[in-house]
Order: sequence, then C-alpha cells, then structure tokens
Amino acid sequence: MKHLLSIDDLSADAIQEVFTTAADMHDVQSREVKKLPALRGRTVVNMFFEDSTRTRSSFEIAGKWLSADVINISAKGSSASKGESLRDTVLTVCAMGVDGLVIRHPASGAAQQVSEWVEASVVNAGDGMHEHPTQALLDAYTLQRRLGSLEGRHVAIIGDLTHSRVFRSNVLCLTRLGARVTVVAPPTLMPSGIATWSAAAGFETSYDVDAVLPEADAVMMLRVQRERMAGGYFPSAREYTVGYGLTRDRLARLKPDVPICHPGPMNRGLEIAADAADAAQSVILEQVSSGLAVRMAVLYHLLAGEDA
Repeated sequence: MKHLLSIDDLSADAIQEVFTTAADMHDVQSREVKKLPALRGRTVVNMFFEDSTRTRSSFEIAGKWLSADVINISAKGSSASKGESLRDTVLTVCAMGVDGLVIRHPASGAAQQVSEWVEASVVNAGDGMHEHPTQALLDAYTLQRRLGSLEGRHVAIIGDLTHSRVFRSNVLCLTRLGARVTVVAPPTLMPSGIATWSAAAGFETSYDVDAVLPEADAVMMLRVQRERMAGGYFPSAREYTVGYGLTRDRLARLKPDVPICHPGPMNRGLEIAADAADAAQSVILEQVSSGLAVRMAVLYHLLAGEDA
C-alpha cells in the first residue's frame, strides 16, 4: 500500500489486516513507555489546511509513538497564507526528504492530486466533502471490538449527510465488512443522486429516524456542519433536534447496549443530547482511543511494511 486516499484503496482483507495491527498498537497506550522503533528515521509531515483537534493530534501522537520525526504545518503557518499554491507548498516540503504526508484540505480530491505530485506516501485526513478514510476505519474498528463481526449488523448513520465526508467513507467501509447500513437525514440534507449510489453500493436510505432507530445494532450520529451551509437547510436548530436528534426519548427506544458513535466534534443539544453522548453505551471516547491505534497501524503499513 503506497497511499491511503479512499476506503476503495482497501479490500475487506486489507481492512482486517489494519485492524489486526491496530489491536497490537492499542496495547501501547497502556504501557508506561509508549514508544515503538518501527518508524525510526522516517519523517512524517501533517499538513492541515482546515481546523482539527482529534485527527491532527492523533496523527501526531501516532507518528511520535512509532518514533518518526513529526512536523505539523497549518495553512496559517505556511506560505499558502501568502498565496502559494498547494502544489508548490507540498513540493517544497517533500524536497526536504519527507517520507509521509498526512493532508487535510477543504477541496475534494486534494489528497489524490497531491499523491500524483510527490513520491512520499500520502494519507487523506479529510478532503472537502469527499472522504475521510481513517475515520471510517476507526469507526468500524470500534464497532467490531464492541459487536464482534460486523457481518449482518445493522448500522444507522444519521444526520447531515450532504456535507459529510465521514458518511461517505463509512458507507464504503461498513458495507465492505458485511454490515447492513441505513442512512437517515431530512430531505434537504440527503445528497442528490443518493438513490443511484445506494443501489450500487448496497445501503438503504430513510427520512424516518424513529422507524430506523429501534432496529439498529449501532447508531452513528453526524455533526450538523453549519460552517458549510450557505442557506436554510432546516427551519431552526430546535426543529432539527425534534426531527432528527438523538434525544433522551429516542435513546430510550434503542435496543439495550447499542453502541452510540459520533466522529466529533459534537453539537450537544443539536444532533445529540448530553444523555446520549454520556450514556453507558456511548463509544465516543473509545473512538478517540481507537483512532490513535488505527492511525498508528496505517502509518506502520505505509512506511514500515514490506512495500514501504
């Protein structure tokens, strides 16, 4: 594996191989000394042109725990803020002998384009409204640890689908692992052309959250991305919560111990109530822990594996 740009880069067997490595990496978190020598002498640059807490921090820690030299570059701290093109920025960075680039960019397809410009391995840490493959991997890894095999399990993904790269990667990942996926959103936040895609990819769509939730084996709530919304996608925050939020009443209708996921950051009181976010079956913080293990595994396979 040279790059990780999309879940489509991975077969079901390759995903499980990443999970096996991630399970080993998970053990590192409980050690007194959290260091492995696997990437000693390698240099990884995190280039984030959008704000991030979880993804950026976990990639930084993942690289450091694998003994790589890690450098962080943000849009505000780079020459991109002076008008330099993305191509010139990444070529300049890679001319310094970089082995891996972890890139987040607001333009869909940016990671794919960067991979064609550079020799370094490229990891897509989120490109516009396209994909976020490591988030999907960590979500599936978290659910697999809780539920065992995902084969035949019903996962409901609920929220702002139109603006969500997490939803797109998760549908590909979960269906590839045999899960039954139903995506739920109000009509204004259901992506155009989704009927054609759902028929080809093998997932279901619904506008009725109350019909889907009681049947779900796992629930994933998506953030309402108001920063990407130029118009009125719903009348008010309250109406969205009443229609599509995981409220206290809806929490009570779930099957016992159904895992509740959220990729973060959360809008508490909008798409998810505090009761649900902090419930015993919530795996939101477990997703963060799993994300570190999965990103360590991804960097290992890209930079220390047989094909590195």
